[in-house]
Amino acid sequence: MCFTCSRSCLVKPFVVLIMTYLDNNVVNVALPTIQRDLGLSLSGLEWIVSSYILVFAGLMLAGGRLADILGRRRIFVLGLSVFTLASLAAGLATTGGLLIAARAAQGVGAALLTPTALALIRSVFPDARERATAIGLWSSVGALALALGPLTGGFISENWRWGWIYLINVPVGLVTVGLTLWAIRDTPDGRVRHSLDIPGLATSSLAMFALTYGLIEGGRAGWTSPEILGAFGLAVAFAIAFVVIERRSREPMIDLSVFRSRVVSGGMLSIGLWAFGVFGIYFFTALYLQNALGFSPLEAGASFVPMALVMAVSAALSARISQMIGTAPTVAAGLLVMAGAIFGISFVGEGGTFGDLLPWFLLYGLGGGLLVPVTTVVLGMLPADRAGIAAGVLNVSREVFGLLGVTILGAILNGRQTAFLADGAGPLTAFLDAYRTTLVIAALIVLVGVPVSLFSLRRSRSGRDGDRPAEAVPAMAQG
Repeated sequence: MCFTCSRSCLVKPFVVLIMTYLDNNVVNVALPTIQRDLGLSLSGLEWIVSSYILVFAGLMLAGGRLADILGRRRIFVLGLSVFTLASLAAGLATTGGLLIAARAAQGVGAALLTPTALALIRSVFPDARERATAIGLWSSVGALALALGPLTGGFISENWRWGWIYLINVPVGLVTVGLTLWAIRDTPDGRVRHSLDIPGLATSSLAMFALTYGLIEGGRAGWTSPEILGAFGLAVAFAIAFVVIERRSREPMIDLSVFRSRVVSGGMLSIGLWAFGVFGIYFFTALYLQNALGFSPLEAGASFVPMALVMAVSAALSARISQMIGTAPTVAAGLLVMAGAIFGISFVGEGGTFGDLLPWFLLYGLGGGLLVPVTTVVLGMLPADRAGIAAGVLNVSREVFGLLGVTILGAILNGRQTAFLADGAGPLTAFLDAYRTTLVIAALIVLVGVPVSLFSLRRSRSGRDGDRPAEAVPAMAQG
C-alpha cells in the first residue's frame, strides 16, 4: 500500500492523538476557573486531572489487547464513541462529582483509542520505510498537541466558559467516527480471533491502577503513609500475579520473552526517560513561567509553542536521520540534547525573559523529536498480530515514566523549597533555587538514556537496527 493512498486512513489516528493528548494537559490552566465555577476544593481539582490519568494508564494494556482480539477498527470506533460522549458529559457538568466521573469515562475511551490508533498505523503501513514516516508524522502531531493543550486551555479559560475545553471534542469525534466507518477496514492481521486472557487483563489493569494511584496521591498522602504503601504493595502483588499467569497461559496477553530483546526493553526505557523529562519539565516550567516571571495562563501556554513546533519538525525528519546514521546514535543524540537544554534552563533565574528561555526551549524540542525511531524499531520487532498490545506497552511506559517525572521531581522541588524556606529564604527565592536543583537532577536522569540507547538500539551484525527485523521474529504465543 503506497503512502499517498493511505493518507486518508492516517488522518483518523492523528485526529484521535490530538484529542487524547490535549485532554492530558488542556485542563491544567483552566483549573482556577473550574474551581470558582463549581466551588471545588483543592482535592477536587486534583481528581479532575487524576481520574483521567488513572483510568487511561490503568486500562491501556487492556485496550491494546482488545484491539488485537476483536479488531482494531471496531475498538477504535468504540473508544472514539466513548471518548466523545464523555467529552459531552464533561463539558455540560454542573458539579465536581459529575465532572470527575466524565473525566474517568474519557480515560476509558482514551485507553481504547491510543494503542489502537498506533496499531492501525502498523497495519496500514506494512512497509518499514512507510511505517517509519507515518510514525514520524504521528509523533509530530503529538508534539503539536503538547503545545496546543495549555494554549487552548488558557484561551478558553480567559474568553469562554471552561466547558468548551471538552465540548470542542464532540464535533471532531462525530466526524472522525463517520470517516472511520467509511474509510478504514480491518486488515487480515487486525482480526485475530484468539482468547481474551481475562486473568492477564485483570491483573495487569489492577497493577497499573494501583501503581498510578500511588504515584498520583503520594505527594498528598505522604510516600510512607499506609495508603500509599498499600497501593504500591498491591501494584507489586498484581504485577507478580500477572507474570505468573502469563508464564502459564497457553495464549498469554504478552509473551514475556520479548523483553529479553535488548531493543524492546532498552527502547521502552529510552521512551520512559524521554517522557520523564517531557512531562516533568512541562509541568514545572509552566509553574515557573507564571509564579516567577509573571506570565498569564495564555502567555505561559503560548511559550511552549515554539518548542513544540521544533519538536514536530524534528520528529518528522527523524526517520531520515535514523536511516542515515542509525537508530542508536539518533536517539542518543536526542536525549543528550534534551539533557543539555534542561541544564541550560536551570541558569535562567528570576530576571529571565522569554528571550532567555527560547534558545533552550528550541534545543529541547529538537532533541525530543529525535526519539521517534524508538517506536518504529520496537513495533517492527514484534509480529503484526501483537501490534495493539505492543502499542499499549509503549504508551504505558510513556505514561508511567511521565507520572514519575511529575511526582519525583515534584517531591524533590517541594523538599528543597521547604529546606530553603527554613533557612530564611523568601518564597520566590526558595522556589527558584529548588526549581534550579530539580532541573539539574532531571537533566542527569535524562542523560542516563544516552548509554542505554547506544547499547540497546545498536545495529546488529547484519547492519540492521535492533536484534532482528519483525519478519524474523517468530509468532509469539499464537495458540
